Amino acid sequence: MTGDDVAIGWAEAREANRLNWEDRVPLHEAAYGLDAYDDPAYLGPVVEHDVAAMAPFLPGGTLRGLDLCHLQCHIGTDTIGLARAGARITGVDFSAGALASAARFAAKHGVEATWVECDVLDARAHVTGDFDVVYTSIGAITWLADLDRWAAQVAALLRPGGLFYIRDGHPALYALDEAADHLSTRCRYFADGTAQAWDAEYTYAGDGTVAHPRTYEWPHALSETVNALLGAGLRLERLDEGTVLPWRFSPRMVEVEGGYAWPEAERALVPCTFTVVARRP
Repeated sequence: MTGDDVAIGWAEAREANRLNWEDRVPLHEAAYGLDAYDDPAYLGPVVEHDVAAMAPFLPGGTLRGLDLCHLQCHIGTDTIGLARAGARITGVDFSAGALASAARFAAKHGVEATWVECDVLDARAHVTGDFDVVYTSIGAITWLADLDRWAAQVAALLRPGGLFYIRDGHPALYALDEAADHLSTRCRYFADGTAQAWDAEYTYAGDGTVAHPRTYEWPHALSETVNALLGAGLRLERLDEGTVLPWRFSPRMVEVEGGYAWPEAERALVPCTFTVVARRP
């Protein structure tokens, strides 16, 4: 693990990240608890939370019958949960291996889906049709260098009146040192055009190692994310910040209902997630 700031082009960084995420596919297939989806009512905890958060902004309070595009869908577990919540789904990812895994998983559970392999920053050029909902969730946008370009894809994929939803790790959380014995800032909160280089043989789920440990991520302040969406012409409907993560960011986090949080004495000191709901006028 490093987190050093480096100047690197998008194409080179994207390819390093793609190779790393290809390596993660079999590890995550083994670690994600896929057997839970044998229960046809199972949505997964992330989707269960997000569907409830989206409901007040959806027609009839449900995804049923809506066309939904899931950006950066990885192996499709959350995508399948969204389909079970009633949506007609399209999953987008840059990893061929992840999409092959997602397609097998969907077929096993009798879920019809469209899978599109492309760079999310070029999604509009590769995805057919437009959507009632565009969805992005945990652990996604730090992998993207250009949020203005990302937000432009989101807006272009939405139908007029369509909804965009994102819940992700809070940039204030990502600035912290996860290994410290107290809350301590380690990394940049604000973007400066450079990436953060990381070297880690292990992924966040599973016990195996990856063959391509070098990855690159980009810090994005909360204001940067919101302003990118506003700049793309979307209308902000709601902004929330939360204290519970669906994964354990730090060994000091404790298990709580819905995931993991800082110890109670520290819980109100720093946000762990943010949620944005926006709409194309």
